[in-house]
Amino acid sequence: MYADQFEIYTGNANRGLAEKICRYLGMDLGRLEVFQFSNENIFVKILDNVREKDVFIVQPTSHPVNESIMELLIMIDAFKRASAGRITAVVPYYAYGRSDKKDQPRVPISARLIADMITVAGADRVLTMDLHQGQIQGFFNIPVDELTAVHLLSNYFKQKQIEDPVVVTDLGFAKRARTFAELLDAPLAIIEKRRVGNSDRAELLNVIGEVRGRRAIIVDDEIDTAGTLTQIVGALEREGVTEIYACATHGVLSGSSIERIRDANVREVVMTDSIPLPPEKQLAKIKSLSVAPLIGEAIRRIHRGESVGALFSSEVSFTQDLLLWDSQNEPDALGSQGSPDADNAA
Repeated sequence: MYADQFEIYTGNANRGLAEKICRYLGMDLGRLEVFQFSNENIFVKILDNVREKDVFIVQPTSHPVNESIMELLIMIDAFKRASAGRITAVVPYYAYGRSDKKDQPRVPISARLIADMITVAGADRVLTMDLHQGQIQGFFNIPVDELTAVHLLSNYFKQKQIEDPVVVTDLGFAKRARTFAELLDAPLAIIEKRRVGNSDRAELLNVIGEVRGRRAIIVDDEIDTAGTLTQIVGALEREGVTEIYACATHGVLSGSSIERIRDANVREVVMTDSIPLPPEKQLAKIKSLSVAPLIGEAIRRIHRGESVGALFSSEVSFTQDLLLWDSQNEPDALGSQGSPDADNAA
């Protein structure tokens, strides 16, 4: 259907992640120009021949959100018109994910709109990570592969060997948090909360589960303003938790989030690099783990027609080796092609 080789391209949303993915796979990033004219119109020019090739476009829809979305759509259209064999939109962070239903009169379902735009632009499939809600996959009429960072994050805390841990999450992330808790062999506690109107503020209602005297690990899909995080920290302190950690797949970190994290009584906040962490938002207590090996291995498997779900099978130890990957090392740091014996694992 398309040429044997595959190519990886990126816009301006998270070039660093795309470069790490290419470093892991032992290949060069494709040549592409993406910039704005003075009138804010976005221009894209592909500098390689991509006819009949398998193309992967790495572009999280993160800050600036609307600009990143337009870059993605225009890049997809450019590759479609350049006769690419197959176009996969690699969207590690999917914006507008909270707008996945009509929970008020006369409001849009923006997550569906974004899915429609990506499809109409010409994408043949989507590769993403930890959507706000799993049903967003159903908004697409093209194949969607949803990766998760739960195994990567849980293995990080497993190596820390925290005594008497309890995993804490809200109802929306409870299913994946249960997997997180099982991997740590820890109990699960649920935070009951509700969002107030259309504001970013959530009202904490109750802590369901036994947490007193334990060390809590708060887990969620994203940390945005960190308002909910600080409320949960306060509630856990009142319940007698001795030590608090937090982790999330996506570090949106908008508004006063950095100040809130700095002042919160949380020992460490662990996130992935699905969204870039600028220097002004880097704190000693914020730890970033790279998802480049996970996305890179998924890209390799999609291209070869192999199972992506096998990455999270109990029979595959690949996710346990991700923490060993150093983005500063050569591509063959974990094997002859930069992966931990991926072919045998498949």
